[in-house]
Amino acid sequence: MAALGWLTPRRRSATARSVLAGEASAEAARKSSQEAAGTTEEPQFPVHGDDRAAAFFDLDNTVMQGAALFHFGRGLYKRKFFETRELARFAWQQAWFRLAGVEDPEHMQEARDSALSIVKGHRVAELQSIGEEIYDEYMAERIWPGTRALAQAHLDAGQKVWLVTAAPVEIAQVIARRLGLTGALGTVAESVDGVYTGKLVGEPLHGPAKAEAVRALAAAEGLDLTRCAAYSDSHNDIPMLSLVGHPYAINPDSKLRKHARDLDWRLRDYRTGRKAAKVGIPAAAGVGAVAGGTAAAIALHRRRR
Repeated sequence: MAALGWLTPRRRSATARSVLAGEASAEAARKSSQEAAGTTEEPQFPVHGDDRAAAFFDLDNTVMQGAALFHFGRGLYKRKFFETRELARFAWQQAWFRLAGVEDPEHMQEARDSALSIVKGHRVAELQSIGEEIYDEYMAERIWPGTRALAQAHLDAGQKVWLVTAAPVEIAQVIARRLGLTGALGTVAESVDGVYTGKLVGEPLHGPAKAEAVRALAAAEGLDLTRCAAYSDSHNDIPMLSLVGHPYAINPDSKLRKHARDLDWRLRDYRTGRKAAKVGIPAAAGVGAVAGGTAAAIALHRRRR
């Protein structure tokens, strides 16, 4: 019987490590039992009726294919806000963004500077009205249905849903309203007496600034960030994603994908086609259209020089 002494219960208190081991073993057994019975289910999410939870969605390449600022620039060109050389720049930046599938700070800064110079002297109300038209012309058909369904799930659960983007707040608000979302956090351009000055208030809502905006909104709304969700495609938004208890990587760039896998974050990818999965674009055909438009714009620009 001495040989079986190890089977005899030991009269000593469990250590923290033994408690952890026991809980882990029990959880593994429960999951194994569920799988055997074919009843494996994830906990309900989002939680219905949780008014201290909300969802925060990045815009570019998360909710919408491409960059909102570039689509906005295309619409302004159509309305003769600027000349062909500016269109070539916007078209090239958009093509690069879609091909690379990541945000390049230099390109984004150049695009913002261009947009600020273009809207300087125009009335805020004028740009808001034009934004409604541009959404119908260039943005509505570029909304990812999968991401839209995720946002709707939060709305159906009675939770507020906010866009969080470096795009101008006026454009972000148009998109949020059209999608039936609660509202939007975006880059604020300075205006005096309803007229744009060509300057920003603070800095673009990008990277850490997004996290600060979400933190401030959560405090004002009485939200518990550990119960909130955030969605983005870009590693630049890791600060925002890290704030919440339910981070999601949507159509992720390579750095975000790796980070998400390392931390066991949930991933969703709504892009189609092998090339799209590799470089982060909606479809190969989309690249052809953008690249073709870019080439045409640049060729036209060169002919006029």
